[in-house]
Amino acid sequence: MKQIAILGSTGSIGLNTLEVVRNLNGKFTVASITANTNIDLLEQQIKEFSPKIVVVKNRQKASELRKRLDNKCTVLEGEEGLVELTRNSEYDILISSLVGFAGLIPTIEGIKRGKRIALANKETLVAAGEIVIQLSKQYSSEIIPVDSEHSAIFQCLVGEEIDSVEKLIITASGGPFFKKSLEELKNVTVAEALNHPNWNMGNKVTIDSATMMNKGLEVIEAHWLFNLNQEKLDVVVHPQSIVHSMVEFVDGSIKAQLSLPDMKIPIQYSLTYPERLPNSFVNTNFPKLHRLSFYEPDFEKFRCLKLAFKSMEQGGLSTCILNAANEIAVEKFLNDEITFLQISELIEEVLNKIPNSFDINLETILECDRQTRKFAKNLMK
Repeated sequence: MKQIAILGSTGSIGLNTLEVVRNLNGKFTVASITANTNIDLLEQQIKEFSPKIVVVKNRQKASELRKRLDNKCTVLEGEEGLVELTRNSEYDILISSLVGFAGLIPTIEGIKRGKRIALANKETLVAAGEIVIQLSKQYSSEIIPVDSEHSAIFQCLVGEEIDSVEKLIITASGGPFFKKSLEELKNVTVAEALNHPNWNMGNKVTIDSATMMNKGLEVIEAHWLFNLNQEKLDVVVHPQSIVHSMVEFVDGSIKAQLSLPDMKIPIQYSLTYPERLPNSFVNTNFPKLHRLSFYEPDFEKFRCLKLAFKSMEQGGLSTCILNAANEIAVEKFLNDEITFLQISELIEEVLNKIPNSFDINLETILECDRQTRKFAKNLMK
């Protein structure tokens, strides 16, 4: 029975991971879980799964939870608590599903211990892909992608040589605004942007999907995960979200992984790989689907996708700058400080103003992230 540690157990990925654990009764135990502020849900999870260690990032909430639990388990707090958990606690698989740049350091600590990383935090590779991949090789740590698109590619590549790949085709739902005009996007509300047609995700990821920055980040992540250059990475809009991504090979053959939109499927695969185990999740009924459609992405309407490709092409710390600027821009939009279209405007201005660097190590990445956030927060006030 393998032990898992879940970074972000009260979020969408964390909740689905716990559902997978329930479904695969007896295959996994939950060694540790973490939350930001939602200690009510965390307390319920503690009662059901009996983890030895929990982390609450918010210190006040951590103190409150300790009083409720009365020493039933160890409660750590803050960012140092996340590092302590991943660096020193017992687990076999680390589910890295914290939102944003916050997942980088805890994930690296898991990598340094040679653990399997079930990676749902794409920002880790976007901001620090070169460092993370180097460390995973150095410490023999498996990185198994959890994002449905990267899991699809990973599954399609099982038994294949990477040299036989002609192109990775990453599918995008198009989000809630795929059919809207650029003029209509000027007045969209936060509520409209959070209304994703296919997936139930956290606020940040949902807004990224609406701007298609999510797909841009996934392209950068795919570059690092599969060691393929930009010319071999493509995006197509697939509104039904049934084909999760495809791999085209040099002989013209194409492999695709298909299923209904359900994150429990790639999560389970990341836990059980290379095995496939039966589950009670919903099956795909093809006669009821009627059609699968594919479209070219509109890079002018969804400028965030264009900016992501541009920053990947520039290399260096450019993608770290992109990621930090995007996190601040999304935060500003959710707080009604900027409009939907100003998200890409803010990111582009930051990319133009913050100097890029090719001196890449963990210290320069952390400093780049800090400086970018500071600069971005003062824009468009």
